[in-house]
Amino acid sequence: MRPNVKYIYEKKVLFILIYLCSLSIFSQERKYSTYYYQRATLFEKLSVTPDDILFVGNSITDGAEWFELFRNPKVKNRGISGDTTYGVYDRISTLLKGHPKKIFLMIGINNVPQGESADTIAYGIHKIVEKIKTESPVTKIYLQSILPVNPDLNMFHGHTSRWEIIPDINKAIKNIAERENAEYIDLYSHFVNEEGKMDLKYTNDGLHLLGEGYLLWRDVVKPYINEKL
Repeated sequence: MRPNVKYIYEKKVLFILIYLCSLSIFSQERKYSTYYYQRATLFEKLSVTPDDILFVGNSITDGAEWFELFRNPKVKNRGISGDTTYGVYDRISTLLKGHPKKIFLMIGINNVPQGESADTIAYGIHKIVEKIKTESPVTKIYLQSILPVNPDLNMFHGHTSRWEIIPDINKAIKNIAERENAEYIDLYSHFVNEEGKMDLKYTNDGLHLLGEGYLLWRDVVKPYINEKL
C-alpha cells in the first residue's frame, strides 16, 4: 500500500508548527535567568505585611543579610542577583500585595553592560516608582543611588568599563525622587574614591561589596529605616 504523501506532509508541517510554538513559549517563559525565577517564585510564597521594610535590587542587595544588619526581622531581602530595571518592574507587583511600609530600591547597574544610556536606565526606574505608587500608595519609596564601580581589578568589564556614566544615572534618579515625592539616598559619595571609582576597601571585584561595605551601607540608611511615618 502506498503511503498517503499528503497526509505525511501535513503531519510533518503540524509537527514543525507545534515545535516552533513550544520554542516561542519557552523563550517567553525564560525571559530572565533561572536564578531570577527561583527567587521570584520564592518571594511570591513569602508574606509581606504593612509593617515590613523591603530592600529590592540586584546581587548587591541580594548579598546582604538585612534583618541581621539592622537586628530587625521586619527588614527583608528582596534582591535578585543579575536583576535589571525590567526584572524589578515585572516582579514588583508580587511584593506590593502586602502593602509594605517602606521599599529601599537600588537597581540599574546591570543595565549598563547592555549599552543603555543614563536616561534609559532612569526611565526604567521611573516606571517602577509609578507602579509602586499606583499599586501601594501607602508605601514610602527610598531611591538609593547606584554605587560606584572600579575597573582597576579587571573584573566585570561590562559593568565597570562605563564607570563614568554612574554619576549621570544618579543625577537622573535624584530628579525622579524629587518629581515623585520619593526619598533620594546618596550612597555613591560614601563609597567613591578621589578618582571617581569604588574605594577598594569596600570591594574585591570592582562591583560587589565586602563586609565593610555592607556595614557602611547600613550606617548610611539606618536613619531612614528608623524614620517614623
